[in-house]
Amino acid sequence: MIEVKHLTKRYGARTAVEDLNFTVDSGAVYGFLGPNGAGKSTTMNILTGCLAASEGQVTIDGYDIFEQPVQAKRRVGYLPEQPPLYMGMTAREYLTFVARAKGVKTADLERQLDEAITVTGIADVADRLIRNLSKGYRQRVGIAQALLGDPAVIILDEPTVGLDPLQIVEIRELIRSLGKDHTVILSSHILSEVQTVCDRILMIHQGRLVASGTARELEERFAGKVTYRLTVKGGSLDAREALEAVSGVTEVSAQVTGDRTELVVTASDTSPDMDERLSFALSDRRIPVLRLEREQASLEDVFLALAGESEGESAPQKNRKGGKAV
Repeated sequence: MIEVKHLTKRYGARTAVEDLNFTVDSGAVYGFLGPNGAGKSTTMNILTGCLAASEGQVTIDGYDIFEQPVQAKRRVGYLPEQPPLYMGMTAREYLTFVARAKGVKTADLERQLDEAITVTGIADVADRLIRNLSKGYRQRVGIAQALLGDPAVIILDEPTVGLDPLQIVEIRELIRSLGKDHTVILSSHILSEVQTVCDRILMIHQGRLVASGTARELEERFAGKVTYRLTVKGGSLDAREALEAVSGVTEVSAQVTGDRTELVVTASDTSPDMDERLSFALSDRRIPVLRLEREQASLEDVFLALAGESEGESAPQKNRKGGKAV
């Protein structure tokens, strides 16, 4: 649906976006993840044709955004970080104005208005002045205008900024529902938001793409190792030998406390069945397992590490517990 090749944007001596290359497939929700100033908004403004690039190519559904801007823009609905609302209009009046500006035919106008109003849940406030609406409803009106014209792609720049917790949940649910019928791209600097809403993630830092994939793929690809913490009954010798014999285990440490042993196992094998293999190794020696917890790098750890690598630094790795009682 979208293909970006060698995209670069410079502002004088400053490079905001540098040699970006990625593709966006149809029917998924993509997240641009990065800190403030990473180049997310600049990239989105280029994708929507609002900003020219210094170098590179962007095609949307086969149309070049620079060479065929009219055809390409018809396939995109855009919500900037600051929704382009007219406060003196009602929501319905504003959406009617936007639909006509987008060239929606009169025969399709009412259908598209009704669909956009229904999908975004603003029917109860459609005839109220926009200036009298809450921030959450204004965001919904902004998303509704992005839906007009039946675009295949919806691009949302920081869609939950400034919302209260309840409004954030509602907007996230709305975005997920939009992903059923549209390709959705949203930018965010909030890790939990991207994990909750997006099918795939594009991590961007200092104008460069540093990683892409699902949250799970990124965690597994860049974690490098996984740590297990176990508590077993009895002494440490048999348990330690059993665990050291498991393929993929690189290190085992043990500490005896009374009639129990606390073990820390480091494994280079990050596959999901490793916890079962550790448990089976102990059960084969009839060693009761009282606790088994898996710790692996979170998406936040991955991002911090990748950001550090892109700057030529080494970022510290943290762990997230993903434990289960045995």
